[in-house]
Amino acid sequence: MVNHTHTTKTISLDTYGIKNAQVRYQLSPDELQEFTISKGQGQETSSGTLAVRTGEFTGRSPQDRFIVKDDITKDRIWWGNINIPFEPDAFDKLYNKVTDYLSGKEVFVRDSYACADEDYKLNIRVVNEYPWSNMFAYNMFLRPTEDELKDFSPEWTVINAPGFMADAEVDGTRQHNFAILNFSKKIALIGGTGYTGEIKKGIFSALNFILPVYKNTLPMHCSANVGKDGDTAIFFGLSGTGKTTLSTDPDRSLIGDDEHGWTNENTVFNFEGGCYAKVINLSREQEPEIYDAIKKGAILENIVMNDDGEVDFANTSITQNTRVSYPIHHIDNIRVPSIGKNPKNIFFLTADAFGVLPPISKLTPGQAAYHFISGYTAKVAGTEAGIDEPLPSFSACFGAPFMPLHPTKYAEMLSKKMQEAGVNVWLVNTGWTGGPYGVGSRMKLKYTRAMISAAMNGSLEAANKDNYHIHSVFGVKQPRTCPNVPTEVLSPRSTWNNDEGYYKTAAKLSQSFRDNFKQFEEFANAEIMAGAPLK
Repeated sequence: MVNHTHTTKTISLDTYGIKNAQVRYQLSPDELQEFTISKGQGQETSSGTLAVRTGEFTGRSPQDRFIVKDDITKDRIWWGNINIPFEPDAFDKLYNKVTDYLSGKEVFVRDSYACADEDYKLNIRVVNEYPWSNMFAYNMFLRPTEDELKDFSPEWTVINAPGFMADAEVDGTRQHNFAILNFSKKIALIGGTGYTGEIKKGIFSALNFILPVYKNTLPMHCSANVGKDGDTAIFFGLSGTGKTTLSTDPDRSLIGDDEHGWTNENTVFNFEGGCYAKVINLSREQEPEIYDAIKKGAILENIVMNDDGEVDFANTSITQNTRVSYPIHHIDNIRVPSIGKNPKNIFFLTADAFGVLPPISKLTPGQAAYHFISGYTAKVAGTEAGIDEPLPSFSACFGAPFMPLHPTKYAEMLSKKMQEAGVNVWLVNTGWTGGPYGVGSRMKLKYTRAMISAAMNGSLEAANKDNYHIHSVFGVKQPRTCPNVPTEVLSPRSTWNNDEGYYKTAAKLSQSFRDNFKQFEEFANAEIMAGAPLK
């Protein structure tokens, strides 16, 4: 039973420096949708879903994400172009400007929490300038009951003011937008951008520091689900590789689609209370669960619809990054609470636009650590200006933009947990087959699903255990046969019908892996280095 908590309790924001605000506290999604429409900030689609435009920014802005450098963070954070330092004094001045900006305004406040496991719960207060941003927080964070709200004490606060523009020269930002984490004050300060993903990823980034440093728990940018026998599967992957799609499986219960922790007690828990999925080219035929989750209570971002309110999911005239957020209970088959035990299979998802990686392959522990630290996928032509052929894209731990510690810290934790739990690790190419992007075609979703099912039920290993083909370039174990998948699909080389072109392209990608890994070599042990491509 879904608990749509709503309370008449009001709160003061004076302690945050937000004075004389008209506080709309803990409104229901229906009320927030009505506020959004009455303010002209959104429209309803034919299904009753709220559709909004996030404005100038339709995605995260990684160069404008900062962490305050202070006694807690200075010696722990992996500083660089991902974790950019921000001075404590500059933070305080900017914070005061933002709270002055919000003073006297109507603001929307929500108390919620992250981490479905009681032992790891993080209470969060979100203060939003816009009602639809607050509705996003309702969808994406976990929702307290009325009883939990009575004595609610927030540990972290998100202050979100899309309409506030920083002055880069005065405020120490790069430009007018910013997302800043302050671990001493436990504040995520976001301004100048309406993109809601900054709210979600701000808290995710905070947990990616808090859990390993203080709770000996591995945070993961992954989706997860549970089978009928209680076995948990984990899916790592960057945006567009199929994390949400492949974990939303009618035969397995969804734990969550994006952010999880793996504890010392060998349980896996969802950080979130909802899903935030890409909807580019979405269809009921291909992804029925996600398609049917788009109803009243969900929020569609930056989509295009006709006069009858029907959404054109193929229209990317605003952005390729069209998205929906919905509370997890919009999916029928979910795990309650969002916790799984006994992880048995890990899948690293990559959309290889070069078309050279096998559609599924089994990894040794060393290869698993190597590929985890690498975090490979590919950008295809047309997604960014100036890209006219596939480009390799590496994101450490399949989530570098959100990882405050050095990637090898997370990789060591993952290796240890994998070996203790005896999990199988699989590399799955959801990208191209029969040639690179522009020549070959995208791997059929039904084949990928069949391969993943066979890996999880043990039939893939049973059919290949003494007979895997060792890939001559990447050294991974490539199955020769898989139930419900044509044999020729399993060998990327044979789908090309051009051996010379295949090996030339494979060698080029292999070199990209090696070049990228140079930055980690001094921190990687012999087992991890042995997981590199063979040539």
